[in-house]
Amino acid sequence: MQVRIFGREPAVWVYAINSLVAVLVAYGLSLTQVQVATISTVATAVLAAVVAILTRPFVVSALTGAVGTVLTAIAGFGLDLSQEQIGATVTALNIVLALVLRMNVSPSSATSEYPPGVHSTPRF
Repeated sequence: MQVRIFGREPAVWVYAINSLVAVLVAYGLSLTQVQVATISTVATAVLAAVVAILTRPFVVSALTGAVGTVLTAIAGFGLDLSQEQIGATVTALNIVLALVLRMNVSPSSATSEYPPGVHSTPRF
């Protein structure tokens, strides 16, 4: 199953946002190169987060990676976060997601014919 947002793949939305920013800058919107790059990075990271949320099974690292990217990129607009603050925010998000997801996830039954810790017998 492909993830779609309003009937389109996420990459299409990233291209549309980048094109819109390029047109706005061409018609006089005053943005620095850093701000344009930040918009592109944030748009990509936000859409990556949306895809991570919509994908099953849920991948925590995909969402936390996207959040970390957004927080880092926002520095292009003047939000001055240290690496420690970004790391603490992503860690807190990991903890919250672990608590929320643990209530909704249960381990599957064993699918291997081997006892725990034994994967196969070596063959020579």
